[in-house]
Amino acid sequence: MGTPGSGRKRTPVKDRFSAEDEALSNIAREAEARLAAKRAARAEARDIRMRELERQQKEGVEDALSIRSLGSHRNHSYSHSYGMKKRSSGSRKDPLSGLYFDQRNYSSLRHSKPTSAYYTRLDEKSDKQYAENYTRPSSRNSASATTPLSGNSSRRGSGDTSSLVDPDTSLSELRDIYDLKDQIQDVEGRYMQGLKELKESLSEVEEKYKKAMVSNAQLDNEKNNLIYQVDTLKDVIEEQEEQMAEFYRENEEKSKELERQRHMCSVLQHKMDELKEGLRQRDELIEKHGLVIIPDGTPNGDVHREPVVGAITVVSQEAAQVLESAGEGPLDVRLRKLAGEKEELLSQIRRLKLQLEEERQRCSRSESTAADLAGLHNGSDLQFIDMQRDANRQISEYKFKLSKAEQDITTLEQNVSRLEGQVLRYKTAAENAEKVEDELKAEKRKLQRELRTALDKIEEVEMTNSHLAKRLEKMKANRTALLAQQ
Repeated sequence: MGTPGSGRKRTPVKDRFSAEDEALSNIAREAEARLAAKRAARAEARDIRMRELERQQKEGVEDALSIRSLGSHRNHSYSHSYGMKKRSSGSRKDPLSGLYFDQRNYSSLRHSKPTSAYYTRLDEKSDKQYAENYTRPSSRNSASATTPLSGNSSRRGSGDTSSLVDPDTSLSELRDIYDLKDQIQDVEGRYMQGLKELKESLSEVEEKYKKAMVSNAQLDNEKNNLIYQVDTLKDVIEEQEEQMAEFYRENEEKSKELERQRHMCSVLQHKMDELKEGLRQRDELIEKHGLVIIPDGTPNGDVHREPVVGAITVVSQEAAQVLESAGEGPLDVRLRKLAGEKEELLSQIRRLKLQLEEERQRCSRSESTAADLAGLHNGSDLQFIDMQRDANRQISEYKFKLSKAEQDITTLEQNVSRLEGQVLRYKTAAENAEKVEDELKAEKRKLQRELRTALDKIEEVEMTNSHLAKRLEKMKANRTALLAQQ
């Protein structure tokens, strides 16, 4: 498991969404700029439309003046009817072109997506202004159409004395005028119907835009939630990656430790084989020289202390027999027993020597007394000889025992000196081993301290590396966000 606190700290929501807020503000500014551009384009279209209407009005005035200047009555009526038809056809085309222009503006409005009711009110005002400007030329045309008629009638009224008035011509002119009025009203009705439809479609578009804004806000909230979930999942993934890295590192350490243990096991196996070979050679040498191995057992008679492995003593068979005669137990206990027996034998020898001296003195005294009493005790010579024989036999036995005891004492002294030498060697070896052990322990502690410091440095470096990697990722994310905004 990863170490606590090594994982990535979550950034606060305010810092996390600052880039997104900036991006949204940039998008809003761009939308406002687009709306301003569309407003400017709409204003330019209105100016173009007004100029076109003014041009049409001028053309209507020029047509009226040209009709007024015609000469004869027939030609005048014919040209007047022809001009009215031409203007009616032009008036038909003009509302249709205006309707097409409004429909094109409606399509541009639908694609531009207005953001408030303020711009819709401006469009309604512009449409009303356009309707007023459009109806004015028709009234002017009608006025221009009636003006030449009145002029002609006045001229005809003044010239009744010179020419006759044709009633069919005046009726046809009136009929044409009424037809033109009906056509103009039809065009106005169609235009108002199209304008109403445009307003209805505009309200529908506004409703759709509001719904789209609501859905966009919901999608934005869902996006924020998903971003938070993605950040959380990234944190979890980073923690799992850190744990996996920690597991990999522990696995490598365990594998290295296993390799070291295997190498150590192979070395110990080789040493064990060498020791077995040495033990076999030792046993062969001991058997060759007729020696006996005696284990030391528990040193100093302490039964609670664990026996030292490999603490053995090699002695001759005679010494082994002597040690076996001392009984069971550790070697030092048996040696103490033999030393006690030696002391007893020495004391016994001293007593025997004293007894021997006493006997010798007594014998010398008895000999002197016997020589003095030789003549008196001729009959007791045989008894004295027997006593002397017994004394000599005892003396010889005591001498044999003494020599044997002296031999035993010398052998025991040799064994004691040899054992003391072995003890000294073992003590020196133990002291050297203790010194080496202390040195190894000190070196081990030193290496452990160095290992701990190295591990601490490695952890610090890893933490700094992970922190720098996280900062680099954040910088990359901010850079990509800025590039996307640009």
